[in-house]
Amino acid sequence: MSQLAHFQLMARYNAWMNDKLYAAASQLSPQALSEDRGAFFPSILATLNHIAVADIIWLKRFAEHPACTELRAAISDLQRPVSLDQLLCETFAPLQVLRSRLDGHIRDWVAALSEADLEHVLAYGNMQGVPAQRPYVSLMLHFFNHQTHHRGQASTLLHQAGQDIGVTDLLALIADVDPR
Repeated sequence: MSQLAHFQLMARYNAWMNDKLYAAASQLSPQALSEDRGAFFPSILATLNHIAVADIIWLKRFAEHPACTELRAAISDLQRPVSLDQLLCETFAPLQVLRSRLDGHIRDWVAALSEADLEHVLAYGNMQGVPAQRPYVSLMLHFFNHQTHHRGQASTLLHQAGQDIGVTDLLALIADVDPR
């Protein structure tokens, strides 16, 4: 499997897991979603919000790749968050709409890349404006790993609130290979 095919798998996994998280979260009251549960981002809503914040930050950075003009246009109306805990949506419903939109952009962005595009070195500034230059492919790995990390936190918070999101293993999306 090529590197690009792995990222396409990760984009599918990302959307699949977000659908599961948001379906479970939609079963909770606004109070339960906003309840401080002692997590790094205190509530379920704050944790889901952080994932969206980080996705926007990284998508804005990734869109600076010369091959990503479609992504740049697709997210041009999204404001770059100024902090990692910035509240994008006060309530769950608009956050769910935003999440679905972001997942579509992620799938489209990865689908439009070529293997050669992964070799790009991305120059960007971190949240404090400190310049950095890193391999695009490595930053993509970080992007998908970050989502998985915080979805794990969200799934724990949902479990504590009585919601089971079911199977979360990437393995569920990997097809068996015919041994013949």
